[in-house]
Amino acid sequence: MKPKLIIHKQAQLTGHKAAIYALAPGKTPSHFFSAAGDNWVVEWDLSAPEQGKLIAQVETGVFSLCHLPKYRKVVAGNRLGGVHWIDLENPTATKNIAHHQAGVFALLPLGEQVLSAGGEGMLSLWSIEAQRCLESFHLTNQHLRGIAYSPQRKELAVAASDHAIYLLDAADLRLKHKIEKAHDNSVFCLRYTPDEKYLVSGGRDAQLKIWSVADAFALSKRIPAHMYTINALRFHPDGQWLASGSRDKTIKIWDTTNWELRSVLDVVKNGGHINSVNDLYWSTYKNTLISASDDRSLILWNIEAANNC
Repeated sequence: MKPKLIIHKQAQLTGHKAAIYALAPGKTPSHFFSAAGDNWVVEWDLSAPEQGKLIAQVETGVFSLCHLPKYRKVVAGNRLGGVHWIDLENPTATKNIAHHQAGVFALLPLGEQVLSAGGEGMLSLWSIEAQRCLESFHLTNQHLRGIAYSPQRKELAVAASDHAIYLLDAADLRLKHKIEKAHDNSVFCLRYTPDEKYLVSGGRDAQLKIWSVADAFALSKRIPAHMYTINALRFHPDGQWLASGSRDKTIKIWDTTNWELRSVLDVVKNGGHINSVNDLYWSTYKNTLISASDDRSLILWNIEAANNC
């Protein structure tokens, strides 16, 4: 029998004034960024979490976020389809480019470029240096909800509201494969496992699905994981656990060796969120899992196996 997980709620941060939708790593392992429906992008330091720093206030709510440490910039995607380029050295010089025809639900740094996924079903490639769109690819007429990258395969996986997962060549965005009817309805999030042997997806159908990369993305396992939409997936830094966050207000921790459920973080037992969990980020700083919610708060969790405590 595997050791019990010890869950410790370290802190609950309440600086935002609206639902928090996005998290991104910061300049050091102890730093991270959050963005919310209050139009704020905030920087936090896990060594002093009560002192959040507002780095930018944009025109409308932010749905997605990524940090470009080499360029000292943060990119934020808003609910109206705009892409904000935030200069951390000069935040007042923030540049907003109206681009997508609906919300920007995902952003992914890729070398010297950034990918944005829009609500109109378009995937766009941006030059970081020039802060302009280089080209766009229309994948579907429905929302694109998430993007994952496989460095070994040089491959992108894109989650879509048309129930499909699109597999693209990262070099030229050529469509390599499409998993039709991957979920019963919208695919909301996906991640490659750290060893890149599997692609894990979560959907509005509350299902967690494990796809075998080497076997042409055949379905390896289907798990009825949550009561409602799975909004976020995040692997522990060493790959041993997967955290899933859901509209059912819970966070679940899964063992990646066998995909068994190890723990459920909820409001009754753990003092968890009282509304939908929208995003997750697992920092290497003191093994901290950060969760973002519709309840306008961030919770910092420490999760350890009992025999390591």
